[in-house]
Amino acid sequence: MNKETEQFLIRIKKAEELNKNNINPFLNKFIEKNQIGDILKEYQNCCSSELELNKVFVSVSGRVILKRIQGKAGFLILQDFEDTIQIYANNKLVSEKAFWIFKNVDLGDIIGISGYLFKTKTNELTIKSNDVFHLSKSLRPLPDKHKGLKDKETIRKKRFLDLIINDKTRKIFLKRIKIIQMIRNFFHNRGFLEVETPILHSILGGAAAKPFITHHNALESDFYLRIATEIPLKKLIVGGIKAIFEIGRVFRNEGIDAHHNPEFTTIEAYLAYSDMQKMIHLTKDLLREVCQNVLDSLTFEYQQYQISFNKFYQYDMVDIIKQKTGVNFYEIFSLEDCLRIAREHHIVTESFYTKGHIIIAFFEKFVEETLIQPTFIYNYPLEVSPLAQVCPRNPEFVERFELFIAGKEFVNAFSELNDPIEQKKRFENQLLQKKLGNEEAEELDSDFIEALEYGMPPTGGMGLGIDRLVMLLTNTANIRDVILFPHFKQNKTIL
Repeated sequence: MNKETEQFLIRIKKAEELNKNNINPFLNKFIEKNQIGDILKEYQNCCSSELELNKVFVSVSGRVILKRIQGKAGFLILQDFEDTIQIYANNKLVSEKAFWIFKNVDLGDIIGISGYLFKTKTNELTIKSNDVFHLSKSLRPLPDKHKGLKDKETIRKKRFLDLIINDKTRKIFLKRIKIIQMIRNFFHNRGFLEVETPILHSILGGAAAKPFITHHNALESDFYLRIATEIPLKKLIVGGIKAIFEIGRVFRNEGIDAHHNPEFTTIEAYLAYSDMQKMIHLTKDLLREVCQNVLDSLTFEYQQYQISFNKFYQYDMVDIIKQKTGVNFYEIFSLEDCLRIAREHHIVTESFYTKGHIIIAFFEKFVEETLIQPTFIYNYPLEVSPLAQVCPRNPEFVERFELFIAGKEFVNAFSELNDPIEQKKRFENQLLQKKLGNEEAEELDSDFIEALEYGMPPTGGMGLGIDRLVMLLTNTANIRDVILFPHFKQNKTIL
């Protein structure tokens, strides 16, 4: 019998002993009047005499993470999700039953405490118990607090344990919650309406990505899990909503690595009577506001970099490729020449590649990872941007930008294409690409084209990957460490 199994059996017997003493080891009712964090905030700086004079009564609950019992008195440390507080009891302050609970509690048990605040000789704010309630018996022992959970598989698979014993993990997810709240507040405060759109799509669209496919039995039809929220949101712009956003999960059946997860959270926002330039300003304002509220600064560390949101850089895609490689795609016109230059630069091409695809391949190989400070790359090739407006001065390119930070993409945005005839041509071209082997090409969405035929105002749209933003603002290297329940393969985390 291993140690963990032995401990489990011992704790089962302790739960039975609680029952024999008419103490429910899994009590379903306790009136918690105070949060530990609120108590600390209000009374941490009070002196001992002030607490004694005011007789501050509190009632809290939490998990026992430390225990020091000596004879007829003892201390516990009680933890809720955000904070900890010390608890004191002796056999004269509480009933015999309450002290028996206090004395026999195990690490990991959840208890309720009521009592009065005081300061110890070491000036630690403490609750002097006058009653103790056993709320939930922990049948399994917690991992060692100091050794912690070192194995990444266990950390991600058993996130509940990770949250109990790892302060860093709790702080990451508290920041994630705050970041999403700040994003939501940002758009609400600017008059954007928040909506929910379908997760099951009958037509693939809104991004270049491989989908997950499922089957609806009642409708006898296959559906895609959405790869983006773009198409339904733009239909709502057609319907008259001028400013709209959605925060939600999207799904892409693609590779998994430190920056990619099969399902991830995005914010997409659309603003009628705006364009790419307004989206640049909106993106800057959003990131600065969120960063300032979460970190209280616009400058922060991410891995080996010092990142600053005080300044955002902007480069034309073709121009920055020329800076890095000497190749000027504004002066190269034929596909044959593009393919030759790609071979010379050891870029592998596919059968469906156009000049636009080769430009993107050059950018991804020679430029992307060099963009450390916040950088907008604009003027994307038409062939890889079927939903964006053409640049008035060069019809080979569209009014689209992506924002890169620390060598990774964070935001994708553009002036939305609102010409239904042109949109249909773009979709038809995507179908041709799909026949040539482009698995990420979009399908022809006749419902969306019909919506555009009723007239969509000039619109700017943007999408931001929230998980990557959380990684950035918590200095976390792996996306699975900012997602509560990441995916696994055959009982192993996908690293």
